[in-house]
Amino acid sequence: MKNNHPTNYVLIDFENVQPKNLELLSKHPFKVMVFVGANQTKVPYALAEAMQRMGENAKYIQIAGTGNNALDFHIAFYVGELATKNPDAYFHIISKDKGFDPLIRHLKSRKIHIQRENDLAAIPILRVNSSAKPDEKITAIVKNLAGRGPARPRKETTLANTIQSLFTEKLEEKELMALINELKRKQYIVVNNGNISYKLPKKP
Repeated sequence: MKNNHPTNYVLIDFENVQPKNLELLSKHPFKVMVFVGANQTKVPYALAEAMQRMGENAKYIQIAGTGNNALDFHIAFYVGELATKNPDAYFHIISKDKGFDPLIRHLKSRKIHIQRENDLAAIPILRVNSSAKPDEKITAIVKNLAGRGPARPRKETTLANTIQSLFTEKLEEKELMALINELKRKQYIVVNNGNISYKLPKKP
């Protein structure tokens, strides 16, 4: 039976963002492309391992030249090429570079489904339904935090913002604090003067 679901492409600007949570994509039918700068000769083991697990749905693209925006132009080219072949596809550029935004606005005006996210966890399909049960929310939060490695929030205020971004709808402040308190109760986090240390399970 033919799969009628549109393809989701994730194009990672590896010069700008080095994601620590690539395994978030593993349970979804994403096609991942990691764009690597000409001078970037190494990738972290965790990233390489996560890419390998995705098999033919993941590949590296190392650009040939250097210079301002060289990698950005490569991403723009691939989006155009893929959109021509797959007009119903969804494109997620993972980059903190706001220089992509004018291009994204133009492509949206051409009915191409595309957006830029700073982090993989912000991809809408990966967000947790806000109506999920409390224990499901905790499991999703812990899994996300575990996947972030050294990039985990170190302040309680930053953690609150990170948790908020994981859900399809904004959480009420009371529920948000209840989730943080539950993380404390389960000793997944320890807060000292607003600073956070973690003790997360490897497989929540």
